[in-house]
Formats: sequence, structure tokens, C-alpha cells
Amino acid sequence: MQTIDHVDFQKIDVRIGTIVHAEVFDKARKPAYKLQVDLGELGVKKSSAQITDLYKVEELIGKQVICICNFPPRQIANFMSEVLVTGFDDGQGRIALATVDIPVPNGGKLH
Repeated sequence: MQTIDHVDFQKIDVRIGTIVHAEVFDKARKPAYKLQVDLGELGVKKSSAQITDLYKVEELIGKQVICICNFPPRQIANFMSEVLVTGFDDGQGRIALATVDIPVPNGGKLH
């Protein structure tokens, strides 16, 4: 594994946000949802997430998720994804969202 120093780590803008809207992304090549995530001072940002195996749309509203906020926007079909919602493979190829176990203010940075 390649190592990085603290300066490299500080370049990654990792923040917490709350999903405020979710819908099926029917134009995506792989099953996905379109999400809107409230990131506090950064505003509400859009993300495409391939998390349909473990989550239903209605379960996502209000869930806090960990996002990478300083990747360049990415066009996915007819949708511009502005942040990367993070998660982990559950060992069966399904993505489990990276989240917190205690609610924290939207937009908070990872320490």
C-alpha cells in the first residue's frame, strides 16, 4: 500500500451531510439513486450512488453520510454528480454507506 503524509490527507475534503432527497436514477447504466445531500455551509449537493442493493429510497432520507467534496463534478448520463458519497463493500459486492453513529452538524469535516 502506498503511504501518504498529513499534507496529502488534508487535501481531501471529507465532510458529513444529510440526505434530503433520493430518487431512482433510471438513466444510469448500473442501478443507482440520485441523491441530494445537505452539506451545511457548502449547500445541498447532488450525487449518484450505486447503493440500490442495500437501501430503499425512503430509507435514505435523513441518513447522514460521509462525502468527498472536492473531486471535480462528474457527468453520469444526464446528471451532474457533485460529491462522492462513500461506502464499503459488504463482502458480497453491495455497498454499505459510510456514516456516523451519533448525529453531527451537516458540513462537519473529518478529523
